[in-house]
Parts: sequence; structure tokens; C-alpha cells
Amino acid sequence: MEEMEEELKCPVCGSFYREPIILPCSHNLCQACARNILVQTPESESPQSRRASGSGVSDYDYLDLDKMSLYSEADSGYGSYGGFASAPTTPCQKSPNGVRVFPPAMPPPATHLSPALAPVPRNSCITCPQCHRSLILDDRGLRGFPKNRVLEGVIDRYQQSKAAALKCQLCEKAPKEATVMCEQCDVFYCDPCRLRCHPPRGPLAKHRLVPPAQGRVSRRLSPRKVSTCTDHELENHSMYCVQCKMPVCYQCLEEGKHSSHEVKALGAMWKLHKSQLSQALNGLSDRAKEAKEFLVQLRNMVQQIQENSVEFEACLVAQCDALIDALNRRKAQLLARVNKEHEHKLKVVRDQISHCTVKLRQTTGLMEYCLEVIKENDPSGFLQISDALIRRVHLTEDQWGKGTLTPRMTTDFDLSLDNSPLLQSIHQLDFVQVKASSPVPATPILQLEECCTHNNSATLSWKQPPLSTVPADGYILELDDGNGGQFREVYVGKETMCTVDGLHFNSTYNARVKAFNKTGVSPYSKTLVLQTSEDTDSEEQTLPFPVPSERLPLRRMSPFSSTLNLQPSFPGRSYFDFRSSPHQLSLHSSLQSLNAPGCNFETQSAPYSQLGKYTYCNCYLLLT
Repeated sequence: MEEMEEELKCPVCGSFYREPIILPCSHNLCQACARNILVQTPESESPQSRRASGSGVSDYDYLDLDKMSLYSEADSGYGSYGGFASAPTTPCQKSPNGVRVFPPAMPPPATHLSPALAPVPRNSCITCPQCHRSLILDDRGLRGFPKNRVLEGVIDRYQQSKAAALKCQLCEKAPKEATVMCEQCDVFYCDPCRLRCHPPRGPLAKHRLVPPAQGRVSRRLSPRKVSTCTDHELENHSMYCVQCKMPVCYQCLEEGKHSSHEVKALGAMWKLHKSQLSQALNGLSDRAKEAKEFLVQLRNMVQQIQENSVEFEACLVAQCDALIDALNRRKAQLLARVNKEHEHKLKVVRDQISHCTVKLRQTTGLMEYCLEVIKENDPSGFLQISDALIRRVHLTEDQWGKGTLTPRMTTDFDLSLDNSPLLQSIHQLDFVQVKASSPVPATPILQLEECCTHNNSATLSWKQPPLSTVPADGYILELDDGNGGQFREVYVGKETMCTVDGLHFNSTYNARVKAFNKTGVSPYSKTLVLQTSEDTDSEEQTLPFPVPSERLPLRRMSPFSSTLNLQPSFPGRSYFDFRSSPHQLSLHSSLQSLNAPGCNFETQSAPYSQLGKYTYCNCYLLLT
């Protein structure tokens, strides 16, 4: 019931309909709201000049939408929200269909009559706030629109079921809570509207005012008012005009525009339209059921998306952690290499330091020894050792001059880390959008009850599994050669039944089928074993060509066929390859002896070619 509430609210005031009227466009408006959005048109747009005789719906004519530019929102005092003009203020959030019309500020009426009952200015125009279609009112004004009694009854039942507080039916803006109801006027009043529109004087003093709850009960118990004719207010509807699609009274049939129209009984059409509405509701109910199931599916998708998001985030974190771990391992390996190079450099430098230290100590000792020798005053003793010392000094000097004073190792590390490819890969690290390909079809099922053999022909039938949702583009039927050899394709197409002719008599064949689509092929079905009949004729087999008198083309022939079958087609020359075992080759005599009306068979002068154990013959079928 709560979903229905928007259907019961006026698009102008956003509240429940009060005295709703039906516009020719089938939309509803409160009678007071309809008066508030009236626009006065120029004299040239008189109802008499616009009225269409014999109209199918109403006496009112719709204005062209481009003519509505003559009346600005400043002149009319209203604007629309949702597709016709910009609204001066924000519409009510509870307005149905996102449309809200803002009535102009009007001073309180001076009389006790409600605004809906006040006279309508001449040449008035009204625009439907929902479909924005405009029409000009005739002399009847708003009284020319039928009242929607059914909608009133639905609103009453809805408000009773919701036990909502009754609202005043005459408030200009937001309706206040009703305090009394007039049983004679059948109107709910708040205190200000009661004092203004229903003063306790004159004829109104005799009216009985009751509390709103009591008035609701009395309204429910009292019989609903019967709809009266809009042209003859004192007459009730008695028939239904089929052409105008509206109820009419007997005066309309006698003297009105409906006198020449087809009419039917009101009760019969009431039942018929109820039946049509019920049938339409059945279809709509199915759609609503599908929509509910779809909403459940969408809500499940929300849950699944959240779960998949958590799972994907965890997978992403794990992948990034794996990359970080791999980078840390590589970092440790590179640091180990740096440490190794560091130790190597230190060892080389330390070895050179040790070597130079020993050499320097030896050189210093030699120098000090030579200086002490020079201090000796014994010429003969000096000359005995001077040559040897001179050689040692020169040798030691030469040893220092052969790169001894050059460092064997540099202080710089000759290693250079090239991280640009890795940085580029990190910058290029991104998600790859891969659209999941559709799955292959399900494995076909051979229908054993429809598979059979007759003489040397076999008929096979198959189908897709009942719960398969993946469509198949076609099927491939395969047979072996009857001797346990390899399978060969005998049929490729969309059909699910195939007859293979020309099999060997008294032979066993294995058959299987698979489905395919753009993605790939399905697994093979279960293998079916076929047994052909025994051949009762022991004479040499020839290759018959059953040719009817009508024009016949060549049908597909199996790779094991010894019989060619022909079907009707257009006249012309058809080419086919014939294959047979060598011992069955009597084709040429059969062709030349065949004399069918309108059919001529021709063979090439050298028709036979040997390929393996089969012989091929090129034949022509000429249809005239």
C-alpha cells in the first residue's frame, strides 16, 4: 500500500487529491489546484474558435506548445519543475513524478465559496503539470472536467487503512489538520477555513458539523455519489460511447454530439474494461515479479562486489608484498656483492701495505748499513764490499721503481646499479582489463529414442542439455569408417538431426557429436554404436542414382557413400566428387544407361583417380 501513495498525491500541492478532476490527457488534479494554475488567454483563442466538432475525447482543444511562449511565468504566476520551464523555487520533495507547480499568491476570497467553486475567467487555459499539454476551457470552466469518484474512494480507503489525520480540503497552501466535517457539504474544514468558507449564518447555519473521525465513518457508510454527465449535470451516466471512449447520459444520445456514435451498455463495458485491466495487470504483475527478482539479483551483486573487492584488495596487497619481498631479496644479494667487493679491495690494499712495509724496512736497513760502511776508513776493506753494496742499492732502487709505489686497488667501486628498467616497470605496473571470454557450449546429448538405422542409412538426433545457458552456433557429427578407424566429419551445421546414407551393409559404426561457438568446441558426446542391416543381394553392387522426374540437385554425400541422392532444385549444371571402393566402381555404365526425363549424366573421359584405398570420379549432373 505504501508504494501506491505517490499515485494518490496531486502533482501541484503534493498532498492527497481533494475533489480530483480528470483532464483530457487522463491525468488528475485537485479542483482547487486546477483553478490556481489557470492562465487567461487572448480573445483570439476563444473556445468557440478552438473547439473541434466530434472530438473523440473532450470538447477542449490542446494548444500547440510553441504558442505557450506567449504566456510567461511572470504573467501566469506559475512555473514547472521537470521539463517545461525553470521553477522559481525548489519543488516539494514529495511531489510525484518530480513535477511541482507553484500557484500564485492569491488573497483570501471575500465570499464563503471555495476557490474551486468561484467563477472561472473567460478564455482561460490550463496546462497539465505532468505531460505539459495545454488546453483552453469553454464556458463551463472547470465544471467541464469529470470528477474522479474512483480516485476519491481509493484515497478514503487508503487513509482509513493508515489511520492518518484528516486534512482540511480548502487550505490554500499546506493543508492543516481538519477539525470538523460538514455532512451536507461533505467537506473537511480546519478552523480558519471553516470561519472563512462556512460561517454559521444564513443557509449554512442549518448544516450539521461533526468531528472528522465521525465524518469519515459516515462518509464510508453512505452510498458513493454517482458520477453525473459533464454536459447535463442532472443526468447520470447510462451508456458508454465507444468512439469517444467515455460514459454518456441519455440526453447526450438524443441531442448531443454522441447521437450518431456507437454506444454500448455501461455495465457491459464496465465488466469488459475490468477484464482488460485485469489481463493487463497480469502481464504487469509478471514484469513486477521479474523486477523484484532483478532487484534481488542486483542486491546480491552489491554483496558480491563487496566480497570480490575485499578479495581483490587482499590479492593486490599479496602481489605487491611479493614484489617487495623479491626486491628485498635482490637488495640483500646486491649488498652481499658490495660487501664482497669491499672485502676484496681491503685485502688487496692491506696486502700491498704489508708488502711495502717489509720492503721499506729492508730498504731503510740497507741505507743505514751503507751509511755506516761509508764511515769506515779502511780502503781495502771498503773496496772488498763496495761493489756488492752498489749492486744491492741499484737493485733495490729498481724494485721500487717497477710500480711498487702505485696502488694496486682504487678506492672507487666500479659497480653501478641500473635501476631504470625496474623503475619503468614499476611506473608501468597497472591492471590489465581482460574481458572474460564466453564459455564453450555444453556437451550435446544424443537422443537414443530418435536414433535408428535402416538398411545402409543411419539417422542420428541430439540436443543441448536442458540447463545449458551457452548457445551453440552449430554441431559437428563424426563417424568412423566402419572398421575401427579414425573418426571423420560427416555433418557440420545448425540442425540437430542428420541422416547419413551410403554406409556399408552389415557394418558397425561409432558416432559422436560435439557443439561449437566462437569460443571453441565442446567435449564429445557419448559414443553411439550403430549397426547397419545385412545385404541380401549377393550380386555385384552398382551405384544407383534414384532420380525423380522433377529437377533434382545433389545433396551432401557422406565420405563412405556408395549411393548418391538427389533433391529438387533449379536447372543447371552441378558438379560433385564421387568416391567409391575400386570393386564397387561401375558408375559409368549406370550413368550411361540411366535415361530419366530432364536429367543427363556426364562423366569426364578420364574420370578416375586413385588416392589410398578410395577411387575418385568427377561427375556432372545436367538438369534441364
